[in-house]
Amino acid sequence: MIPTDTSEPFIQIGWASFLLRYWPVLCVAFLSSVIATPITRFVARKTGVVDHPDESRKMHKKPIAYLGGVAVFIAVFLGIISSYFFMSIPPIFQPFPIVVLLGMCAIGLTGLADDIFEYFDPWWKIAGQLVAAAAMAQQGIGTHVAEGFMRGVLGISETVCNYELIGSGTLFPDPVTLTMITGVIIIVIFILGACNAANLLDGLDGLLSGTVAITCIGLITISVLIAMNMSQDDLVNIADRLPKNVFLSIRGNSITLVSANIILGLSVLGAVLGFLIYNFNPATIFLGDAGSLLLGYLCIVMVLMLGERGQTYFVIAGLIVFALPILDTLLAIIRRKLAGKAISDPDSNHIHHIINRKFQNVKLTVLSLYGVSFIFCLLGVALAYAHTASTIRAWVIYLVAVIIFGGISLIALHAARRHEKA
Repeated sequence: MIPTDTSEPFIQIGWASFLLRYWPVLCVAFLSSVIATPITRFVARKTGVVDHPDESRKMHKKPIAYLGGVAVFIAVFLGIISSYFFMSIPPIFQPFPIVVLLGMCAIGLTGLADDIFEYFDPWWKIAGQLVAAAAMAQQGIGTHVAEGFMRGVLGISETVCNYELIGSGTLFPDPVTLTMITGVIIIVIFILGACNAANLLDGLDGLLSGTVAITCIGLITISVLIAMNMSQDDLVNIADRLPKNVFLSIRGNSITLVSANIILGLSVLGAVLGFLIYNFNPATIFLGDAGSLLLGYLCIVMVLMLGERGQTYFVIAGLIVFALPILDTLLAIIRRKLAGKAISDPDSNHIHHIINRKFQNVKLTVLSLYGVSFIFCLLGVALAYAHTASTIRAWVIYLVAVIIFGGISLIALHAARRHEKA
């Protein structure tokens, strides 16, 4: 029942009772992953789709099966599909967007091709990521992040933001505005960046899958915070922002994506936890590009869906939760630029390489990076809570995040320089 006071929270039950409605999604994804992973491992070994060790960057001592990404894909897909059959949620919540499944297929297939074919053109992987970005933009998922950034951060007027670059017509049911174009650019940058950030972090047994699990916990928590504090006024605000073609294509009076975000988060969480049973050191199967690119895509989709009302602060909170892969990628770019190398040149100075050289223990290295990821997770959730409850100052969270992010960066760059000179 919608509250009579439109400023009151729409959800009238506790967060635990609300989240309990979604338990089938987590269970289905977890069990599917536990069952599918050994099957894909068997197929990978029989077909020779394995990762061979080398002396410079890969830590394993014997060939390890790829195709873990296929198991994760199956588990996430079944978890999402189960939400259509085993859940009862208020009709105000949108069902899970089909375009996200389309993006999963595009990225998963191109990543799988790279795992199977040794000389697969990397531009095809980028093409898959662009297809996923285009599908999201067409349905308006993530485009409101641009509006929040342009108006809230840059202070651009609403008139400029809504300036029509292309009028409505046969090809475009709604006018194409400056905000929409900027939104598409942001979506492309976010998806390309997150996919490749996850791919770069996937360098030790269980590192990426465990980090993604922690990331999902943080993003689910933020989504629940948003749901528990969402009022009828917020729902009307979201409906007003939806393009007509999107609004008419969704079910009934379904409006907000917050439930879809929880469904996606629990599906990915269940999938990676089930996969982690086989992927933690000593791993018997790896994610491969199909898995790492897919997980990066799914994480950034969750981050983008947090900004469906243009709330830039929730998107920033989500990026802080996902900070470890972002940090590792930024350091790789800086490190290679300083060394005069191409950004695509591989090296052995990623954060996990640096820590592993110090500890000489893969398990301890991975667990320490889980700890770093968990700290960022807490900071992201705290930032979201600061903007919903107003009991703590948001600027304090920003300051702590910048200090930790900058401190790790300086230490990692210094350690990389020393290793290169040794």
